[in-house]
Amino acid sequence: MTLQNSQASIPLDLSRLSSTLQKQLPFSASLDCCVALAGDASNRRYYRLQLSGAPVTSLILMQLADPEGFKASEEAVGGKDIEIAELPFINILKYLQIADIPVPVLYFYDEPAGLLYLEDFGDVTLAQACHEASAATIERLYRQAIDVLVRIHTQASASSHSSCLAFSRSFDVPLYLWEFDHFWEYGVVARQGKPMCAEDYLPIREEFQKIAEWLSGQPMVFTHRDFHSRNLMVDSDRLGVIDFQDALMGPITYDLASLLRDSYIALEEPLIDELLAFYRGKMCEALPVSQHTAMYLNDAVTFRRLFDFSSIQRNLKAAGRFVYIDRAKGNSNFLASIPRTLQNINANLRKYPQLHRLLKHLSPYIPEWQ
Repeated sequence: MTLQNSQASIPLDLSRLSSTLQKQLPFSASLDCCVALAGDASNRRYYRLQLSGAPVTSLILMQLADPEGFKASEEAVGGKDIEIAELPFINILKYLQIADIPVPVLYFYDEPAGLLYLEDFGDVTLAQACHEASAATIERLYRQAIDVLVRIHTQASASSHSSCLAFSRSFDVPLYLWEFDHFWEYGVVARQGKPMCAEDYLPIREEFQKIAEWLSGQPMVFTHRDFHSRNLMVDSDRLGVIDFQDALMGPITYDLASLLRDSYIALEEPLIDELLAFYRGKMCEALPVSQHTAMYLNDAVTFRRLFDFSSIQRNLKAAGRFVYIDRAKGNSNFLASIPRTLQNINANLRKYPQLHRLLKHLSPYIPEWQ
């Protein structure tokens, strides 16, 4: 067996891996090769274990930087203050499996070593599958993603399972404002190297407050929180969902904003219109008529406005987060996505007259808008 390109802070014990594969999984397997994979923005490390003598040829090994620390979300959360008894990843995974969402199978959790043995969805993300793909292929893949999202928003939202962490936390006004603060702390002050003057800060804060209050007052659904093209894996005819451990209750359009106003793919506006209509239609089919009005499913104009406002909030948070990941974690890979993210924000701010005050006071601090 071999170990290739290990980047983990905690060295892997290959003999432990081999023993686990032979004795602890639902099947017995021999380890042929362990290959380090490119990581994400978290402190986790990932490996692909190539196997022989097993019903699957490979699986993914997730290595936790700190098993106990990982019980706390890597994102700020709102809602109830409860004791977390198990890893959020495992807690949310089990619930999504019950709701028939295509998440990876957890074969075994080696808790003392902080190692999770997971089903391998392959290497092709939705972002990669759409790169240089035809318009028809892109539309087909995004409709498939929305089919999955509708199942999350309906089947996973159907009942508040008492043991599922997502139902104990939600997007509320303090959380929205924390994310706005995160944006100007990193996306403005840290990025520009200078503070924001009070004449701009105060009106910006007032506008952020208005957006936060409107969004937090919307009907809540089970929300993945990071449902974008790099967290959806194209595995043959299946679209696998990963990175769901920060799930919470949020407005109906938050995951849609993550998907359709992605920082990594710029979708054409006519396609976004079609996909929003497709989502509303699918939700109407899945939900009783009594819920359609509250969720604006029969009101395309209001639903679009809610989507655009969710996109502004989501993109502002992302723009700040990308700088934070660079400054705090030394990972500059996400900086290239900032211009597209800021372009999305600018377009939506210009679209609504009631947001022009926010645009006016924010623009001096964003070079791409000048």
